[in-house]
Amino acid sequence: MTNLDLTALENSLNRLGEVIERYRKDTSDDAIRDSVIQRFEFTYSITLKILRKYFIERAFVVEDINQMSFNDMIRTANQMALLKSNLEIWSEFREMRNMTSHTYDETVALKVVSIIPNFYEEVKFLLNKLKGSDG
Repeated sequence: MTNLDLTALENSLNRLGEVIERYRKDTSDDAIRDSVIQRFEFTYSITLKILRKYFIERAFVVEDINQMSFNDMIRTANQMALLKSNLEIWSEFREMRNMTSHTYDETVALKVVSIIPNFYEEVKFLLNKLKGSDG
């Protein structure tokens, strides 16, 4: 692996995993559910930053990477076998992240929290790929 520091991603993923387990034990606990959603939000942000940094490390033209859309980033990551799922799944994660940042609603919270375990597994897969890449 090159100089890509994965500490922030690893820490945020571990923290997300901790609250997912607590929430699974008591899905009626709104405070834990809210914590799951908050940790999803920052793990999502860190994940995209790490992907961009990963691409920059391997790019010939950094400007091209800096101008990549979300869709292009996910497609590129898929082409590099860094992700388990396709653009459709990652677009759902993005949609859920956008929903949580604009309003708080019980129905939205329940919808968002339902996809977070899948997101956790996706990011765990990505982290393992990044740790193993380039030896």
